[in-house]
Amino acid sequence: MQALTDLWQAIPDPLHDPVALAAPFFLLFVTLEGLAAYLLEDERPVADRRAPDGRALPLPGGYDRRDAVASISMGAVSAVTMTLWKAAALVLYAALFAWVAPWQLPVDAWWTWALAILGVDFFFYWAHRVAHRVRLVWATHQAHHSSEYFNFATALRQKWNNSAEIVAWLPLPLLGVPPALVFLGFSVSLVYQFFVHTERVDRLWRPVELVLNTPSHHRVHHGTDPEYLDRNYGGILIVWDRLFGSFQPELHRPTYGLTTPVGTHRILRLQTHEYAAIVRDVRAAPTLRDKLGYVFGPPGWRPAAADGSGAPTTPAQLGR
Repeated sequence: MQALTDLWQAIPDPLHDPVALAAPFFLLFVTLEGLAAYLLEDERPVADRRAPDGRALPLPGGYDRRDAVASISMGAVSAVTMTLWKAAALVLYAALFAWVAPWQLPVDAWWTWALAILGVDFFFYWAHRVAHRVRLVWATHQAHHSSEYFNFATALRQKWNNSAEIVAWLPLPLLGVPPALVFLGFSVSLVYQFFVHTERVDRLWRPVELVLNTPSHHRVHHGTDPEYLDRNYGGILIVWDRLFGSFQPELHRPTYGLTTPVGTHRILRLQTHEYAAIVRDVRAAPTLRDKLGYVFGPPGWRPAAADGSGAPTTPAQLGR
């Protein structure tokens, strides 16, 4: 473990973040996948080229230039905003670790590193699940789901507001996990999750599919089909979904995107349109309860109808 620590310290400070080390490889894989999509012809039967609602389905693993440029641009901005969020969180985490935590785990122990990565993944699952069930948090996350394509470029279509994750990881420094290792765990998770955003990989060996998040599992997560909505929240491990009842196997190729497409490639609108919709709904709501429902209810929440039929409660009714 000391050799690993020495090697890590020998790397220049700006490259200590695994995401920075992986960035050139992200672009390489986007290029290779895009080239493959360009060279391969669409051999699907005509009946399989359209969704049930009649919309043309993108070629599996396909790319659209404007969509890919939007995704990469959002990723570039997120690299800056994420750095700012992490810098602010570092101050808070360091204070909790130094003055509140009942003990401080050794930074040079392999099991501390493993615990940090496992802890980040566990709390990521719950933060991700909340992001799909609380509209205000969904407003920060929906940009990642806004592409109707599923490819490596989509993985770079990241949100610019990481506040929910910063809050979700608070228990880790409180339990004595060094703040630097919390951010290391987050970076490892981000790098891993890049590679599950592809249609070029089918199901993997069954033991792998049982334990890890895979392209098959994550395709389900990005699907708008009723049976796929709000499923498979795991980052690295899929066992959290299996344990907490949110797992769904891939039954057919998903229809990707949002249930109500935004219809733009402008990255600022992709990031902010749901916030604007929340403001409009809150302004129009007649009661405080309804205003709070529009903010903290699930995406698609509406007040109970005057005829007593009530607000929608199922994922298919709520949509996103």
